[in-house]
Amino acid sequence: MSEATSRHPSLSHWGAYTALVRDGRVVGCEPFAHDQAPSPLIHTMPDMVHSPLRIARPSVRASWLKHRGAPELRGVDGYVEVDWDTALDLVHGELQRVRAQHGPTAIFGGSYGWSSAGRLHHARTLTHRFLYAGGGCVDQSGNYSWGAAQFLLPHIIGTYAPVTGRITDWNSVVKHTRLLIAFGGIPLRNTQIASGGAGDHSAPGWLAQARQAGIRSVVISPTRGDSPDALAAEWIPIRPNTDAAMMLGMAHTLLAEGRHDQAFVAQYCNGFEAYADYVLGRRDGQPKSAAWAEAICGVPAATIRELALAAAGCRTLLSLSWSLQRGHRGEQPYWGSVALAALLGQIGLPGGGFAFGHGSMNGAGNPRPDLPAPEMRAGRNPAATSIPVARLTDMLLTPGESYEFNGKTGVYPDIRLVYWAGGNPFHHHQDLNRLAQAWTRPETIVVHEPWWTPTARRADIVLPATTTLERNDIGGSSRDRYILAMRQAVAPVGHSRNDFDIYRELAARGGFEQAYTEGRDEMAWIRHIYEQMRPAWEAAQLTLPAFDEFWDRGHIALPPPTRDFVLFEQFRQDPAAHPLKTRSGKLELHSEAIAEFGYDDCPPHPAWLPPVEWLGAERAARWPLHLVTCQPADRLHSQLDPAPATRQNKVAEREAVLLHPDDAAERGIAQGDVVRIFNDRGACLGGAQLSGDLLRGVVVMPTGAWFDPQGAALERHGNPNVLTVDVGTSRLAQGPSALSALVQVERWQGAAPAVQAFEPPALETLTDGGAAAR
Repeated sequence: MSEATSRHPSLSHWGAYTALVRDGRVVGCEPFAHDQAPSPLIHTMPDMVHSPLRIARPSVRASWLKHRGAPELRGVDGYVEVDWDTALDLVHGELQRVRAQHGPTAIFGGSYGWSSAGRLHHARTLTHRFLYAGGGCVDQSGNYSWGAAQFLLPHIIGTYAPVTGRITDWNSVVKHTRLLIAFGGIPLRNTQIASGGAGDHSAPGWLAQARQAGIRSVVISPTRGDSPDALAAEWIPIRPNTDAAMMLGMAHTLLAEGRHDQAFVAQYCNGFEAYADYVLGRRDGQPKSAAWAEAICGVPAATIRELALAAAGCRTLLSLSWSLQRGHRGEQPYWGSVALAALLGQIGLPGGGFAFGHGSMNGAGNPRPDLPAPEMRAGRNPAATSIPVARLTDMLLTPGESYEFNGKTGVYPDIRLVYWAGGNPFHHHQDLNRLAQAWTRPETIVVHEPWWTPTARRADIVLPATTTLERNDIGGSSRDRYILAMRQAVAPVGHSRNDFDIYRELAARGGFEQAYTEGRDEMAWIRHIYEQMRPAWEAAQLTLPAFDEFWDRGHIALPPPTRDFVLFEQFRQDPAAHPLKTRSGKLELHSEAIAEFGYDDCPPHPAWLPPVEWLGAERAARWPLHLVTCQPADRLHSQLDPAPATRQNKVAEREAVLLHPDDAAERGIAQGDVVRIFNDRGACLGGAQLSGDLLRGVVVMPTGAWFDPQGAALERHGNPNVLTVDVGTSRLAQGPSALSALVQVERWQGAAPAVQAFEPPALETLTDGGAAAR
């Protein structure tokens, strides 16, 4: 007789929900009652928990198990299933060997990825905590989401907090903003997602309020899809990677016509004269006029001038998506927007100034008290060594080589062991064929993973990890009002274990279990993480409920803030009492600190620097289409890609590629055709979708299709990162340059090769008598 349905509150990066469980299986998910716009992604959870791609047992790559060799067979080899003690002994032995022979800087603690919304079982944090407790490892600095901004903004505004969503809040915008200019748009597909989860998807409601308030909204993007219907925005198409040029054209208009706020730049800005000299062409003889900008960005000069003057005539907010700084020279549009906002003189005023991240994640600009979210700390890295996050391939391919980063010179370590949990570098890194070559260099690669992902398929030792619904946890985002209990819904699938316990057992083998666990088990840690928030609540004269009350209820909500938050309001009111944490204490339109670095690829003021690949480059004669990659609407990066609901959205079983009908017609491509997208870095197959809602010469592909190479010549599934360029944005930030890529597209002739991304590897089981085929 079937059991009754039980209900278990939980949380994902795409929203809070209640898991429905019957007969030990997750059978459905209900949205969180307080979520005004729940994401449909929550309904993929049952299929993912019980996916045929779950890793059932610890598994070791066959060639590695036999003779610790054949790294070139990673991604090709089959696996031998072993028991947990055997697997953990192998991992422990490799960690001990590498530390003894080569030191902690031969171990790379990668684990870059969103992994769980839960803060205890956050795989990257636990990986670092374990490796730090054991002696240290090589870490990563920055992230792929806003890596260029993270290292630029402290030089020019004293903090990178605004790029995390701590910007003038929506209450202030709705009340005061009259013109919202969104460079990169505000695509609602991205607002489904928040690191640490979302109790309430608020963006659609805020956009509707902005429209009702009569705010004029302008979206500047290569695609109309970046302009949500709820905003009813004007769309200005622009060539990808040229926003900095358009901003300079607007700045020139303000300066040339005397419409800039002279009093503001005199009191609150440093380096105005040097910046103005560049914009007006006093040094290089080239005024950065609207007509000059039109030739670069394709936006009519009259439109540039009208928008600049309109911005000067009313309360204006400049909003930039994260994507703008993920192109080559991606520092420039962010610096350019700060400078343009400074000329308008509205920074620190309600509804004015600049903002980052609208349309890049849920919660940007959410009204929320400035209180901490739940957090698990990794501790201190004894090795004190890290590389810029997007320089992974360079590190593996060129150990011993030097690189420049944010005013310092580093040397790439010689990595012998990679330990990865909670991420998929074969999704988020660029030029995947180059990464695949680099991936053969380490002696050992260890991966924790619930599913046979592309990264798990390229590991030597694979340890099966639980999913969120197979353990207890606590979650919450710094930009969301809800703290949520995540109660275990089902028993671990197969022989999987949670990351905390895997590392606990390895730490015990290494003799540092106490340092890793601090004497706490799962529930003791969850209680501790919760209680760590109490001092901040009490300081704000708020009452944090007892833990047991929170756990039973399933959530608590922060009260709404008592006043609107305006970015840099205190600085504007009294710059002497509240200086910025820049060298001058002011907004840096020209930075002496950056000038001292001497970087020709990041000058000391905002500038137009042509990217390595864009539609105005010489390479465009051979590769005439600019590839724009984006966050998909039906998954989070590569998470959920095998789910049936996601796979049904593919075109010809592959990732869709969006083309303008005229570009398609020139190539004999029709809707639904299998097409080959290619350049000199690689090629992938995709399914053609035609749309007039994008600029000619631009093609758009979502990221996250599970990497499925047929050798180095062809990726079968539509992973666009075989095409993207793997160079740093500049020596300052060394961020990823994924959005600077030129390609060609052609119709595939004949039968297309079958997609094999969702086929698990060949498996054998190790028995007392040896390995037996399953």
